[in-house]
Amino acid sequence: MGVPVSQMWTVASYVVRQKLRGRQRYPLVLMLEPLFRCNLACAGCGKIQYPAETLRKNLTPEQCFRAVDECGAPVVSIPGGEPLLHPQIHEIVEGLVARKKYIYLCTNALLLEKHLDRFKPSKYLSFSIHLDGPREEHDEAVCREGVYDACIKAIEAAISRGFRVTTNTTLFNNADPEKMPAFFDTLEKLGVEGMMVSPGFPYEKAPDQEHFLHRKETERLFQRLFSRVKKSWKFNQSPLFLEFLRGDWDLECTPWGSPTYNIFGWQKPCYLLQEGYVETFDELMTSTEWSSYGRKSGHHKCTDCMVHCGYEPSAVDATFGSLRGLWHAARVTLLGMRPTKEVAPATGGLPNGGIPSRASGATCASSAPQVVELTLTSTDAA
Repeated sequence: MGVPVSQMWTVASYVVRQKLRGRQRYPLVLMLEPLFRCNLACAGCGKIQYPAETLRKNLTPEQCFRAVDECGAPVVSIPGGEPLLHPQIHEIVEGLVARKKYIYLCTNALLLEKHLDRFKPSKYLSFSIHLDGPREEHDEAVCREGVYDACIKAIEAAISRGFRVTTNTTLFNNADPEKMPAFFDTLEKLGVEGMMVSPGFPYEKAPDQEHFLHRKETERLFQRLFSRVKKSWKFNQSPLFLEFLRGDWDLECTPWGSPTYNIFGWQKPCYLLQEGYVETFDELMTSTEWSSYGRKSGHHKCTDCMVHCGYEPSAVDATFGSLRGLWHAARVTLLGMRPTKEVAPATGGLPNGGIPSRASGATCASSAPQVVELTLTSTDAA
């Protein structure tokens, strides 16, 4: 697995403590969004569709620290927007490192080389690079040519400076599983610590609504993707979550496992859905009708969701919640994932095992001029 032993021990001991205390709901990863603005206009993301006034706002370092202390999760993911556009992002990271939180700073890497000097290598800090597949596929997904090459260059620079680097790959229904092994090989050769893969979630505000995956499509895609897995590939994810993606392990969403704090407050119920906001973490946990969310609830927005922020905490809980889960996770960790059987094409005879080919293409966001205008007013514009 692509996770340092110290981090695994911290998370495992944290989970065990919660279970010994009898806590049924506890956070594992805080999704801390210090801003929404970005220097890209990806077709599958709805963050930059907010009004310009909202896109100009930032969380202060003090607000970030208060949220982290309030939540208590051992891991903090810092998505956006593009966090490196935040003028005080280095102060935020320094404060979290001082609190001994394991941080994943999610970035499209366009500004990473420029800002590496603002950070210090630490076992608590990892740059999580957004990289949605090989060159052509990634540049198409982010709606700009040359971004893939910039990512590779930034990864090499960060690793050479002693930083932890992971990757974050979101796949849609036009992903080609036949090309992914070579992509994983490339990241392995670069020295990436771990890779994360996840199906895209249908953000309502995203310009492209045609390429989000339904649950069965997700399972077929990951069955093909994991039909042959090299033991040298390191995934920065729980073994049970990877098994879940291809339909080999049943999990129910735990939306409280990855609570979200952003410029509006604590987001109900999770990182992916916006059903209102509250002022405190305690209010989020006590006032949210958790039974109204997740696949079993019948909530229409949860039906096809298999995204890591809802199901990775479920996988961790399942690992430490039973001997069966612990044994299965240990077996996958030690022996690797079992090869999947050949996946028959879905109705219609699509050559990709039921997944449409890249020929369909994604529609890039029409709001890119607004994003360019906003980022050019920043000292960190790409």
